[in-house]
Amino acid sequence: MDLSRTLAGIGAGLLAAAALIGAPVAAAPTDPGGPSSREFGNGPERNDVAALATALRIAAAAPAGSGDRWVPRPHGYPRRVTLPLPPEDLSDKSLKLGLFAYHQIAPKLNALQQISDRVSAEVIGKSAGGRDLYLVTVTAPETAAQAARQDRWRALIENDPAAARRDRDLSRDYKTPIWINANIHGNEWEGTDGALRVIERLATAGDAATGEFLRRSRVHVTVTNNPDGRVAGTRANGAGFDINRDHATSSQPESRAVRDVVIATQPLVMLDEHGYTGTTLIEPATPPHGQNYEYDLYIKQALPNALGMEAAIQRLGHPETARADIPFRDYAPGDWDDWPPIFTPMYAIYQGAVGHTVEVPLAVNNAEYTNLPVAELRRRSAINTDVAAATIEATLTYAGEHRAELLAGQIEQFRRGWAGEPSPVVPDGFVPGFGPEDRYATEFPRAYVIPAGTAAAARLADHLIAHDVRVTAATGDFTLDGRRYRRGDFIVDMHQPKRGLANVLLEAGRDISGLVPQMYDISGWSHGLLWGARVDISRTAAPRVATRPVTGAAVVPDVPRGRDLALTLRDGTDVRAVNELLAAGVAVRQTGADTVVVPAGAREQAAALAKTFGVRFTAASPDSPGTPLARPVIAAAASADELFALAEMGFAVRTVSTATLNAGATLSGVDTLIVSAGLSYTALNAAARAEMDTFLARGGVVTRGGTGAAFNAAAGLLPATAVAGRGDANGVVSVVNTGAVVGRGSPDHAFVYSPLWFTGTGFTVEQRYGPDPLVAGHWLPSAAGANGPGQAAGQASVVSGTTARGGRAVLFGTEPLFRAHPKGLYASYARALFWTAGVGRG
Repeated sequence: MDLSRTLAGIGAGLLAAAALIGAPVAAAPTDPGGPSSREFGNGPERNDVAALATALRIAAAAPAGSGDRWVPRPHGYPRRVTLPLPPEDLSDKSLKLGLFAYHQIAPKLNALQQISDRVSAEVIGKSAGGRDLYLVTVTAPETAAQAARQDRWRALIENDPAAARRDRDLSRDYKTPIWINANIHGNEWEGTDGALRVIERLATAGDAATGEFLRRSRVHVTVTNNPDGRVAGTRANGAGFDINRDHATSSQPESRAVRDVVIATQPLVMLDEHGYTGTTLIEPATPPHGQNYEYDLYIKQALPNALGMEAAIQRLGHPETARADIPFRDYAPGDWDDWPPIFTPMYAIYQGAVGHTVEVPLAVNNAEYTNLPVAELRRRSAINTDVAAATIEATLTYAGEHRAELLAGQIEQFRRGWAGEPSPVVPDGFVPGFGPEDRYATEFPRAYVIPAGTAAAARLADHLIAHDVRVTAATGDFTLDGRRYRRGDFIVDMHQPKRGLANVLLEAGRDISGLVPQMYDISGWSHGLLWGARVDISRTAAPRVATRPVTGAAVVPDVPRGRDLALTLRDGTDVRAVNELLAAGVAVRQTGADTVVVPAGAREQAAALAKTFGVRFTAASPDSPGTPLARPVIAAAASADELFALAEMGFAVRTVSTATLNAGATLSGVDTLIVSAGLSYTALNAAARAEMDTFLARGGVVTRGGTGAAFNAAAGLLPATAVAGRGDANGVVSVVNTGAVVGRGSPDHAFVYSPLWFTGTGFTVEQRYGPDPLVAGHWLPSAAGANGPGQAAGQASVVSGTTARGGRAVLFGTEPLFRAHPKGLYASYARALFWTAGVGRG
């Protein structure tokens, strides 16, 4: 995959009102470059590309999501913000297709703002590669007072839905918010161009129907959610992430930007424009349906809207648009589900929207981009643009005609949340085709309690707040379900409007292996089990204690004076603090795999880190001299998400691969080599093999997954035989911690994706799979009695030892850094890096 992330500089200048608003001017065809990435429809996908070293510079020093939140401007429409103009980039992959290059979008939007009082454009953030992210709002002009009234009504719908339902003025005059998200996958281009076509029509149409629609509606468009990928022709953003897998985690600036848009605009309906599936695909999706949805409210609007979009593409008259695939209607269970909250439309459902993925039909990316004639590519892109525009127009029509029902549905969703009512049972035939296979629901707990005082607890509370989940703090000590809690502990009262989102983020999840034969992507996740904070569930009782709202959950622990300081590595922030101290030249010592000692003279630096990251230093024991700790030099053949997580923890990493080593890259000075993607021992040429063998005689190795296990076997490191579970198995698993390096103090849950376990002797078992390992997710045997969770039960999931070459190795069969999600597992992985780099030797 081409992960080019050339930063877009910002040019100055204004665009005259008479500037051309027509179609983009295409540059001469250029070579697309780079191998293809995986597409939709090929089953679960991993961010499995070895990202370039620049990915390491993208992770911010502060925790993800801090300080970059978009807040809408408190005045009316139009706003006429002149967008800065990025420099012209003739290498933009859009141009070959006859589509808008990224650098052409801002001039077009500036021109539309000049000629129409219906169009407002603004920058809502920057991409991982530094490009502006645009939000366009199209609506009839509003005074500041009128806009403020709309804002009050929007807040009333969420905060007091019963009052909103009684408010006749709101019912008559509330503007229907509609959100269109385009180009979240960078090499699925045409949603941007279709959206721009619709924006221009709405901006310039003189008919009464359009004017009336805009007096009663606001259309919000994130024109390109992934400008880095649009320019480079890659699915991923500039950090190598698939943004449409990131919404529950929000590790990337692009997903945080649209999170803030959906919260601020509270759309009744939304589309996420994608490609390419051969036949246009329009959700609603197949089962399993997210068990935390108010699914009756969703499906009764989503299915007729999908049918309307299908009719709209049929009217285009292209042979390729004679029909659509509507997964709910046309696919088997599990083929195209809406179970996880990682996708944009699924996330939007929890925020009160009727969300749809739309896949335009004709492939123009990957091999097609490289091999098809330009004329054919442009023919296909023109049809795809027609489809994108038609589905958007059909949705606007549906939203206008069904405004009252959509509004009532959002109000009812939030009302049920506040009231704590059970979700109703959806009967068979509720909509055509609804049957027992579609029926998923949960019993919402009464409350969650997150004991405060740790960086992990503060991170989780802040994450929930950023997603518009209500979090409070107890103003006194209290008891709940026989457990004692202290003043300041966080409470998530599940009587709140977005209880479905709160629950889907915090609950353990569900083993759905027996319910559907396969899953499209991951089917297990849990911030409650994987983010490192203790999360307690109260099924029936609410805390009886006064509370205060929490808007920020920073923790600043006291740092002892006059003594050496100890820091136990339990969280990624602890690791970050250690790496910051080492980078500053502080003489850190290690007293075991999981504890470091900082000299008393570095108290000022320690106090600053405690304030920044919430790490907790304690007074060190006088008899803990420890071993000097050096900042490890790490080389990594790893996936983009792993590189990102390593950067979050403050590790400096040089990226390597089979290709770079065969081209002469050296491992000189490297302490530990990470192998999880893009490196094969057997594919190294003679010189690279000699370089690798020299390193393995002195250095450490940390591996993950099938690539890592193959490297271990080929290089003859540990006598551990890897056994693979079914390739599409994934989810949250229970583990038993047994070792002193990875196992010590680690959470008793981990994440798996294509899980492995290890058999044999001559190594230390750091973790084992639990006796019934799968807590939530989808993991079936590949055959009767083979490769399933029953066979993994009790087997070694992580092992460590001294290699036959003389170094140290740790082999992971789990996924401790998967998509930057399981934050609570970071420290255990970091301890493996420190240990294999030579920590504690001698």
